[in-house]
Amino acid sequence: MDKFIVSARKYRPQTFDTVVGQQHITTTLKNAIKQSQLAHAFLFCGPRGVGKTTCARILAKTINCEHATPEGEACNECNSCVSFNQGTSLNIHELDAASNNSVDDIRTLVDQVRFAPQAGKYKVYIIDEVHMLSSSAFNAFLKTLEEPPSYAIFILATTEKHKILPTILSRCQIFDFKRITTNDTVEHLEAICEKEGVTADKAALQTIAQKSEGCMRDALSIMDKIVSFTNGELNYNNTLEHLNILDEDYYFRLIDFMLQQDLSGAMLLYDDINRKGFEGDLVLNGFASFIRNLLVSKDEKVVALLDTVESFKQRYIDAAKNIPPAILISALNILNEAEIGYRAARNKRLHVELTLIKLCYLQQAIELTAGDSALHKKKIAEKATAVPFRKIRPILVDPSKAEKKTEIKQPGIEGARLIIEAPKQPPVVAPVPAEPKPAGTRKIASLEKLRKQFKENNKEQIDIPLTQETLNAAWKDFIVQLKENKNSAAQSFDLAQLKVLDENSFYVYTANAIEYRFVESCKTETSEFLQQKLSNSQLQFYIIKRENREVHESSEPKPLTAVQQYQKMIEKYPLVKELKEKLKMELDR
Repeated sequence: MDKFIVSARKYRPQTFDTVVGQQHITTTLKNAIKQSQLAHAFLFCGPRGVGKTTCARILAKTINCEHATPEGEACNECNSCVSFNQGTSLNIHELDAASNNSVDDIRTLVDQVRFAPQAGKYKVYIIDEVHMLSSSAFNAFLKTLEEPPSYAIFILATTEKHKILPTILSRCQIFDFKRITTNDTVEHLEAICEKEGVTADKAALQTIAQKSEGCMRDALSIMDKIVSFTNGELNYNNTLEHLNILDEDYYFRLIDFMLQQDLSGAMLLYDDINRKGFEGDLVLNGFASFIRNLLVSKDEKVVALLDTVESFKQRYIDAAKNIPPAILISALNILNEAEIGYRAARNKRLHVELTLIKLCYLQQAIELTAGDSALHKKKIAEKATAVPFRKIRPILVDPSKAEKKTEIKQPGIEGARLIIEAPKQPPVVAPVPAEPKPAGTRKIASLEKLRKQFKENNKEQIDIPLTQETLNAAWKDFIVQLKENKNSAAQSFDLAQLKVLDENSFYVYTANAIEYRFVESCKTETSEFLQQKLSNSQLQFYIIKRENREVHESSEPKPLTAVQQYQKMIEKYPLVKELKEKLKMELDR
């Protein structure tokens, strides 16, 4: 029995033309070979499984080919190509930087560079996973990479270009490999299936290509595994089963239940999915991707972004026409929040079921919000209403017009009228004047009474001018009242000095901040008392704090402060000052 070789190795490209999905790289390299404009160092960077190492090997074989084609391809017939295909060529050296990342490994490589090739034009050094080299190894490699011998070419390959030192990047010609598209992957898989005699559905190959996410090596490995599982038959159902992928038909049924608000059907469908072994986060993520595809299908300009099996594309487009965008966007937000909170949820199944409940009643919630119903999410401002007025019962002056209605226009409200009907009981008859006034000059008796009362209450009061003698007498009366009430501010009021400013105001001088606060705390009571006592409603006073106030004739000498006592003490006993300084003592202020 022949030894089995996996498809990723068996069908590895041998020429630039067979490289899949990297035409921008292969065309540049072929033109450089034809025009003899090869750089001394290349850096191939890109995702895994897209052909970096393969292109490096093809480049190494092609530049040493003895009979290269006019298109810049290797002939695969000369001694150099044959030895290269058999793995016996001495002109190519591969180094795995993941396991050989020390300075000694780089020094060994640099020592080998000094020897010229025995056969062929170039010695090619391929360093894979070059980002794994240590900083010291990079520094040891810098000089050789910048000025190598004319026969030495370095090809560095990496999946993480950002980890490479800028000094290395500046010495290399950089080629960025891109992910292989789904169509290119499917075409390559179809060609391999045809060579291997494998029956394959295109839907199955598209599913494999989507699962590989642009990595050809992963796609070939998945196909080999499924072919071994199905004995050479590759169809859509066994591909889904083997890859543990939920069929999109479930999502189409789930969206129908959601639009019909059929919660029972959605719960039963999820139970069926759960019994098949699919985790809740997989369902949430898959349904979110399904909603995204529906949003993409609503616009013909972006239908090309629909990454799904060919047989489902038209079904997506038809379904998207009947679903409003508001529902899709709201559902996408709910699924996104549910997927974020799934890991923290204790009861995973309940978490998914609560999400399904929200989705099933989502359409009803949107209709209530957008419709004219009384239930709204946003608070509606109350409508403007007329200002209410008290009903005034009029007193009729003219009994002959008692049965008529009186219209009174309300001031400030345009067009508003107050219609007052006369009472049915016998009206009070007033004496009729000789010359009746016009209807527009009539006054309501109650309003006139209010005006007279207001004038009586607000007669101008004559204020008595303020004098120093009356002020001192009233101030002493207020101090007596404070002492009777046992108010601690009485002493501060007694020590304060008064000075009349004008007929309606005066100054209150206090000696320190404490007295100032006591007087300030009773300012309102003092003002009311003095205004009433002195019959001056406009009376006001200002509190001023001053340290050097005039001393009363009967005042006793003030006690010395701590500083003054200290000054006198050191005059009599000088050693006290020396003792204070040694002990670092401070005086109380």
